[in-house]
Amino acid sequence: MLVGTIKEICQQNEYMSEPEIKIKLSYIVGLKPVVLKELKQHDFKILDETDDSVYVEFSDDMFSKIKHLRSVARAYVVIQSDKYHPTYLSNHKSVLGNLIDIILEVNKKSFKSFRINCAGADSSEVRSIAKYIEETYELEEKEEADLKIYIIKPEDTWEIGIQITPRPLSVRDYKVVNMSGAMDPTIAHAVNSFCNLEEASSYLNVFSGSATLLIEAGQSYPNLENLIGFDNDKKHLSLSIQNIKKADLIKRVKVKEADIFYKPDFGKFDAIASDLPFGMLISKNEDLENLYKTFVEYCEVKLEPRGRLVVYTSEYELIESILSKSQFKIIQSLQLKLITNANAYLRPKIIVCELKN
Repeated sequence: MLVGTIKEICQQNEYMSEPEIKIKLSYIVGLKPVVLKELKQHDFKILDETDDSVYVEFSDDMFSKIKHLRSVARAYVVIQSDKYHPTYLSNHKSVLGNLIDIILEVNKKSFKSFRINCAGADSSEVRSIAKYIEETYELEEKEEADLKIYIIKPEDTWEIGIQITPRPLSVRDYKVVNMSGAMDPTIAHAVNSFCNLEEASSYLNVFSGSATLLIEAGQSYPNLENLIGFDNDKKHLSLSIQNIKKADLIKRVKVKEADIFYKPDFGKFDAIASDLPFGMLISKNEDLENLYKTFVEYCEVKLEPRGRLVVYTSEYELIESILSKSQFKIIQSLQLKLITNANAYLRPKIIVCELKN
């Protein structure tokens, strides 16, 4: 049973002199410039920043605005206080209950289960909180849950947060299938944001894979008239067509089977973007160097004089070396940091290039 509307819950929070409710937006480390630019475009009021998150002001229309963000991985409703440790929360369960009410007020049907991430998750205090949630909201506690709750103390202040959506914002609806090693959609959005696509009409995606770059471009930039990608892997092409159809872009986005070593001719483009193959996809460094050289030479011919080339790769030292000897100049780069499924860190780069005058 909800205690009231979002507005009433926030007013009750203020009346009880509880800390203000905020929205926490988390993203891949390194994407902060892209995230801040997008938040400014949507008139978010920024309260605080960290390396991987931005805290923004809460408002009644916040949830609808958040769902349109493309650079943010996850969004949470949060409150912070030096007293919000598990023992306090087990004795004042309405503090957490108010946050849960806010989430369920928006879309109760989406949440059937919950999970609490907290140090000492098996303690009597946390078990007491879990029992309260089960009984009050009729949610089942599961490892893979819809309602994700965390209680942490990153520095001197405790923070309680609940993820606003059952799935991360970075999990797009158009993803019918997930290809191994596929590009994170928030990174794809970031790559496209450096392509000057507001002023472009044509866009080429080399090594198009599952079409994440193409779909992100098609959904965000309706002005693009010519969206083409190519790949030499039939399986990749099949998967990409399924995603393109799900995104309702089959009439605008075209994918072709082609090998860059044969220099396919699809015309010239205002922007070229690519998630360059690296790692296990290439067996020998000599092959990778040859591939990257061929790619750069191809883009030199296919990019319009005032166009942009934007690439993403972990092998950035190699591509930077090749670009330094080419007709391109690097005008900007962004170093990212992301964790893999094996709990290792990758530090790829987004590299933005233009043709030399």
